[in-house]
Amino acid sequence: MKPFLGVNPSVHPSSWCLDELAHIMKCKEDNELVVIPIFYDVDPSDVRKQQGDFGIAFAQQEAQNSNKAQLWRNALIDASNIAGWEPKHVANGHESRIIKEIVETIVHRLSPLNSEANEDLVGMKTRIQYLKSQLEIGLDGVRMVGIWGVGGGGKTTLASSLYMGISCYFEGHHIIENVREETSKHGLKKLQENILSAFSKTDVKVHSIDLGKNMIKCILCRRKVLLVLDDVDDLSQLEALAGSHSWFGSGSRVLITTRDEHLLRTHKVDEVSHVRLLSDDEAMQLFNKHAYNKKEPVEDYETLSLRVVSYAAGLPLALKVLGSFLFDKDTKAWMSTLDRLKDIPETEIVDKLKISYDGLKVVEKEIFLDIACFFRRWKKDEAMEILEACDFHPEIGIEVLRQKALVSIVDGRLDMHDLVQEMGHYIVRGKHPNNPHKHSRIWKSEDINNMCLGDATMVNENDRIEAIKYRDYVGSQHRLQFCKIVSNLKKLRYLKVSMAPEHVEGTFLSNELRYIDCDGYPLRSPFPASFQPMKLVVLKLENNFQKEVWKGCKRLPHLKVLQLVEMKKLFRTPDFDGLPCLQKLTLTSCPKLEEIHQSLGNHKSLQYVTVQHCNKLRMFPAIVHMEKLKTLKINYCGNIVVFPKIVKTRRQFLRSLPKLDRYTRHFKYAEIPSSITEFSNLQELHLGFNDFSRFDFSLSQFTRLKLLNLWRCKKLLELPELPSSLIILNAEWCKSITTFGDCHKNCRWLCQVSLKYGSIISDGHKLLESMLEVCLEIENHYMVLQLTGAKIAMGFTPLLRWNRCTLQLPENWCNDYSGFLMCALSPYDGLNVRISMSDERNDTNGMDSRSNVFWEESDGNSVFICIWMVYVSFGSLKQSVWWDQTYKALSFEAQLGCEGFGVRLVEKKSRSGIKETPTIYSSGYTPTLNIRHESRSALSMYFSMPRTLKDVI
Repeated sequence: MKPFLGVNPSVHPSSWCLDELAHIMKCKEDNELVVIPIFYDVDPSDVRKQQGDFGIAFAQQEAQNSNKAQLWRNALIDASNIAGWEPKHVANGHESRIIKEIVETIVHRLSPLNSEANEDLVGMKTRIQYLKSQLEIGLDGVRMVGIWGVGGGGKTTLASSLYMGISCYFEGHHIIENVREETSKHGLKKLQENILSAFSKTDVKVHSIDLGKNMIKCILCRRKVLLVLDDVDDLSQLEALAGSHSWFGSGSRVLITTRDEHLLRTHKVDEVSHVRLLSDDEAMQLFNKHAYNKKEPVEDYETLSLRVVSYAAGLPLALKVLGSFLFDKDTKAWMSTLDRLKDIPETEIVDKLKISYDGLKVVEKEIFLDIACFFRRWKKDEAMEILEACDFHPEIGIEVLRQKALVSIVDGRLDMHDLVQEMGHYIVRGKHPNNPHKHSRIWKSEDINNMCLGDATMVNENDRIEAIKYRDYVGSQHRLQFCKIVSNLKKLRYLKVSMAPEHVEGTFLSNELRYIDCDGYPLRSPFPASFQPMKLVVLKLENNFQKEVWKGCKRLPHLKVLQLVEMKKLFRTPDFDGLPCLQKLTLTSCPKLEEIHQSLGNHKSLQYVTVQHCNKLRMFPAIVHMEKLKTLKINYCGNIVVFPKIVKTRRQFLRSLPKLDRYTRHFKYAEIPSSITEFSNLQELHLGFNDFSRFDFSLSQFTRLKLLNLWRCKKLLELPELPSSLIILNAEWCKSITTFGDCHKNCRWLCQVSLKYGSIISDGHKLLESMLEVCLEIENHYMVLQLTGAKIAMGFTPLLRWNRCTLQLPENWCNDYSGFLMCALSPYDGLNVRISMSDERNDTNGMDSRSNVFWEESDGNSVFICIWMVYVSFGSLKQSVWWDQTYKALSFEAQLGCEGFGVRLVEKKSRSGIKETPTIYSSGYTPTLNIRHESRSALSMYFSMPRTLKDVI
């Protein structure tokens, strides 16, 4: 018991109240109770000294009870010496806030966590405290809070421990454990009866689920109750047991644990909390509680226990099961167990994890097993291509797996807990762990090698193998046997093979295949006429000796991706008329390729075409009906001297092409046709490695062009007039350009320009001023200009040696100035700048007193110096946690290797209003400042020249 007492001068203290106070203070001393006083509208010193209005009221009682006066005085002095609340000094005197603070403090003091009371609380203390804060105990209203996570992750332990700690604050409380299991055994009516009986203290019978819902609502809607529903796996369970907030009285709390986040979201709970697994230190504490045997300690216990903890990967269930099992085992048994776990997981752990798998739909199970066997830690997009080819509808399937805590997505990659993956492997191996012929998926080289030792004809139509991934770069003796095995797999849908090429001939491939990715697979002859994979969606061939992929026109109605890479002898492509759904074509490093079938130009579904490093190729087919083409790349094909002919019979079609990438190396014997200007929706234009000296067409018609790449156009004499929409210009290695001129006069958004590794630009200052003008028109913006030579840097003062400087900030700097302008001498393709707080004080124009860079007169024209001019607006930094307008000084540090660095403030432009969101960025290509790290004390930014628009989104 921890009482609190209130003292109010407006209420005259009666003798009874003073007796109660004396008794409370006596109990405090005798029974070590906690007393927290509330001094309501009275100063504690007045209570202590019995003075003021309080003293007058006390004197009246003292005159009538002189024999108790001293006892009361002592009690008042003791109470006033205890730290308590003075409402007038709390929350500016707002009574509702004061009451909330008092309630929260009392609740916290009344229910301290005691990890010694329950060993399962190892590592759970902070988790319970966080969950308690989400429940907001003591406040009015009804709150439902859900806990979700992987099986065996501690959800039940967390919920039950919290339940025991807070149940005393409610008029009634009840917990239903294993809702999933109890529902399957006894039905929802039985669980409704349990709830009603617990809260009514009588035996209640329910005749239907709908009647049970009404009964629960009628009994609990005016009561403050706590209800815990553990291991819920179906929405119907929540609807029957805790249908809505209106079922419960004000102050009630409902806590739900589940493996399925989607259930919680659908039921519209107030908070969804994901249970975190144990850290390494917490895991070791829990394992030691179960495994450490003081009477018979195991030799080398620390090393062996670290192996177990690493295997468990923070999963409490695994730590408890393995710890309990190993408690009475000797060193040999420990080592044997750890070796066995590599191949045979502990059944109790697998069975617990498998509950989530069992609740999946068939197609979701297929996706899960594919990820567990093949795609863990793959980029999600790459795995999606394969899963979509297999017709698994992975977008929704992967989301379901994520919500059930079977799969996670970390930095765009698919991942899962080690033991969840092991559970997937266990399911695939099934009842035949040593017979891979009976497995649905093969991914281990040792399994394939064992299969190759047997008779290839053992594989018959009854075998289950439907997916194989195999790597063999060392040249094992099993290759030919492996090919024979593959030729007998009639149900194969996914084949990914990587091996060194050999001059042997592979044979049949299954007509059930949906995805083929073969690097070095021994194919010499064209695919035979009998090969009719009507379900094939992706075909990727690399490093083989086929002269043709197939002869004539093969109809593959579902093929979307055709990728031919390093095909040593390929001299012509297939006929594309039989591929009506083809969307992506890649031809790379095919040294003997001479012909691309003319049917390509009439293809209506193609979106992406890449042809590169095909040196014998002399012509690209005429573009006629490629209505959906988004990207065309023709790279490093030295013998292509004619731009693809564009048939202009369909003007609307030409205007539908949004993107053209072109890197053709030599154009010196041909002109880019003026018809290219018909691509009015073009957003990226790449013309690098070309020999033209001038543009014979105008770029002004490219009204949506945002990126222009002229990299290594060494003979280009001058830049064309740039369209107003341009954001990025890359003219690196353009050695014949000596002036920027007025080509950018119409540019409204130009923010990134690079002319490095070229000649000295005579009007670099003018370009910098123009780009700054653009940036000052936009609040959340930044700018990067890279130039050869040091002309701009020589006028930037002070510019300090090496890579560090300190900038003193004037009063009201964030309002009088718009951003930082930095100058750096750096030879690298990227620039990293770190800004941190500084306490340094100096008088050198706001910079520190390090030596300035000393310039030679020739430095201005030195082609060996690369200058970075970077402007960062305050608006682009204000959303970071680092931003603080009270800074007095800042330290700037560029990466090592930077030979000079300086920074200064840029004054705000005198004008009315700032454009918050430029309209040109409404298409989705908004340059985003690359902040690599941020904290309260420091911020790190990285700048580079984008190669595509994707680099700046």
